[in-house]
Amino acid sequence: MLDARDGTTSMGAPAASPNWTVEAAWSLYRLPFNDLLFKAQSVHRQNFDPNRVQLSKLLNIKTGGCPEDCGYCSQSSHHSTGLTASKLMEVEKVVAEARKAKDGGATRYCMGAAWRNPKPRDMDAIVEMVGQVKALGLETCMTLGMLDREQSDRLSAAGLDYYNHNIDTSARYYPQVTSTRTFSDRLDTLENVRQSGMKVCCGGILGMGEEEADRVDMLVTLANLTEPPESVPINMLIPIAGTPLAEAAPVAPIEFVRIVALARLMMPTSYVRLSAGRSAMSDEMQALCFFAGANSIFVGDTLLTTANPEDEADRKLFDRLGLQPV
Repeated sequence: MLDARDGTTSMGAPAASPNWTVEAAWSLYRLPFNDLLFKAQSVHRQNFDPNRVQLSKLLNIKTGGCPEDCGYCSQSSHHSTGLTASKLMEVEKVVAEARKAKDGGATRYCMGAAWRNPKPRDMDAIVEMVGQVKALGLETCMTLGMLDREQSDRLSAAGLDYYNHNIDTSARYYPQVTSTRTFSDRLDTLENVRQSGMKVCCGGILGMGEEEADRVDMLVTLANLTEPPESVPINMLIPIAGTPLAEAAPVAPIEFVRIVALARLMMPTSYVRLSAGRSAMSDEMQALCFFAGANSIFVGDTLLTTANPEDEADRKLFDRLGLQPV
């Protein structure tokens, strides 16, 4: 039976497919830190090997020139970040990079293009990328902006495993981040992806000036989708000169860890990924995130256009913590 006080069963594990209320989520978020992490780690162990972490690699297959005005993004044409726009990469180069990622231990390969939505002229190349990367034995993921149903059906037919489309923050705060599309637009794409039979990768960004309530509301939205996302990336904002959020105050480490733990409790079978921002996290902060239930990271020294910890730094951290790649 669901405990109305904290959204868990009497054993401390989330009930099957709970209808999460904001109040239930808040009651968990506000627990003493040790209690919250204990609950999250307990649920994590029920669903995953606690000492295994999935390694994913992200490649920017088309850089810059995006017509969206997302306040955090260096690739927006609205911002003066000094980034030069590029054309879509050739299929052969993408596959070569995917092969390197697999040799480096990655099991999921993510490809991102700075678009509002894919153009018809690009779909043949995108479909070919999916097929060839998948043939390497890697899980495939793409993030290409908004999709209509025809586009999502075509990607699914090509064998795309995951589609990433973050909601970024709460519905309340979203207009403060982006004005060129709506929160509902985001949800429409997620529904198209789900209806096409692909898995959903969807999370958000912390540290954009939002309140703690917005972070909790974001997770409530995700957990209450028809099916929660199979992959939930939690990003920490990397302030970039030339963007509206260049001077945003950083999120407190304990607050960040609390959201990771809450994501694990609310979506117990999802991969929770530490995404952007790891380069600014101490080893100790990352260790707390892993204990709170994070079990996926991006590897490689670049994450789209921003820095990411080098492979050697990740190897040393994994050695210190006794973690191993999935």
